[in-house]
Amino acid sequence: MTIFRRGLVSAPHHLAARAGADVLAEGGSAVEAAVATAAALCVVYPHMTGLGGDGFWLVHEPGRVPVGIDACGRAGAAVTSELFRSAGLDAVPARGPLAACSMAGAVSGWLAALDLARSWGRPLPLARLLEPAVRLAREGFPVSRSQHDLTVSSLEELRRRCEFADQFLTDGAPPEPGAELRLPALAATLERLGRVGLDDFYRGDLAASLAADLERAGSPLTRADLAGQWAEMVKPLVLELPEGRVCNLPPPTQGLASLLILGLARRLGIPRAESFEHVHGIVEATKRAFGVRDRELGDPSAMTADPAAFLAPEALDHLGRGLDMERAAPWEADGASGDTVWFGAADASGRVVSCIQSLYFEFGSGLVLPGSGVIWQNRASAFRLDGRGPRALAPGRKPFHTLNPALALLKDGRVLAYGTMGGDGQPQTQAAIYSRHVWFGQGLEEAVAAPRWLLGRAWGAASRSLKLEDRFDPALRDALRRAGHEVELVGSFSPLMGHAGAVELHPDGHLEGANDPRSDGAVMGC
Repeated sequence: MTIFRRGLVSAPHHLAARAGADVLAEGGSAVEAAVATAAALCVVYPHMTGLGGDGFWLVHEPGRVPVGIDACGRAGAAVTSELFRSAGLDAVPARGPLAACSMAGAVSGWLAALDLARSWGRPLPLARLLEPAVRLAREGFPVSRSQHDLTVSSLEELRRRCEFADQFLTDGAPPEPGAELRLPALAATLERLGRVGLDDFYRGDLAASLAADLERAGSPLTRADLAGQWAEMVKPLVLELPEGRVCNLPPPTQGLASLLILGLARRLGIPRAESFEHVHGIVEATKRAFGVRDRELGDPSAMTADPAAFLAPEALDHLGRGLDMERAAPWEADGASGDTVWFGAADASGRVVSCIQSLYFEFGSGLVLPGSGVIWQNRASAFRLDGRGPRALAPGRKPFHTLNPALALLKDGRVLAYGTMGGDGQPQTQAAIYSRHVWFGQGLEEAVAAPRWLLGRAWGAASRSLKLEDRFDPALRDALRRAGHEVELVGSFSPLMGHAGAVELHPDGHLEGANDPRSDGAVMGC
């Protein structure tokens, strides 16, 4: 384990981690490092995140209550159920111009985070924060195995659009891992943002270019929709546990589900990591938590329940009543998939950031705007055209998000930021990492690298079985089968299990981090 004192970044791509760590080495804050990391990820992990996606932040400053930033884009003003039905559709599509019907919020999150950090001292120039991303996009970067594999798996859906083919294919084929890829239009966009400011994305000349390209492509989004996008400062949801407080984002994210799983599992008396009780208990807690998630969560303005009320001790006791620690319960939860990046940063002043961004599916809607090189997300496909409730489509509503960054303030003085990509797998992997590290004392790197499980779907997986990496003890696998779980084995360090990471600040000021060996990432610091 490498010890850092001045700052640290964990990210799922090593070039993005380097971009953030260099900012910290120049005296930048954790927020500034996170913005540099986020921008670089939009270049080197373009299948997972981009300027046309959404993002969510948790920011810890010593002596203050953590702050949440909701950078979720809303459905456009002209986006109604009738829009899709008139096109012969019974759902919001996953690909194409009609899939690009909710606003991109990620850049508004960068803007809000930097405004929050402005009082911390003299900020670094925005152009400096975006410079690594500009350079990588202009001079080129090596295509990751992850980008190659997901381009191959979605090629037939994506290659139909010439703008996508021009930017992300080589002679009509996915570039091989290690091949150099340049994104000159995106480089120019990032350079412009660094020069004139992030607000240009929503209310300047860049916004005019984005709106014109969206209209030409057939998206219902307008310049007025862009001008109306602002990130919101929100109060995090908090779960009180004996060892400390765990924070996550409120709806439209599934942050409540992540906290419910921990709150239920803490009541089960799990004796040790990787025991039958550990895996079975968290899986059964997941079923209860996902039941609440799928029934209650969506656009917060359309919800009837207070999400914080589910975290009260008596509510958790009620939710966990009758949970069987010997037999698997039936499970009929909706599945959620999605491609995402989690990254975290900490600085020498004790500030810690947990952040997550996404385009939803790999390369989002597949819509690449030629004037800017921006890939637009397809998060609006989480809306429902029929029925009522917080996930029903309506103009101005926020789509349901699997994205949820976590942050724990422990009573022993540690601050732990952690998270992962992976749809349904996000809350489960968060519970695995937290329980292994905090409850059972595993090292941070060990807790992230240890074999994982997944109930349901993640990116690239359609089945709802209980997937186990094959490094688990065969006796545990057999015990889970005997308990009634539909066990499906997957390979060691399977990408289905997501790309997790963690950053931890210790009471003496030293920092440590962990990165997932399943990703292309790294932990870097100074």
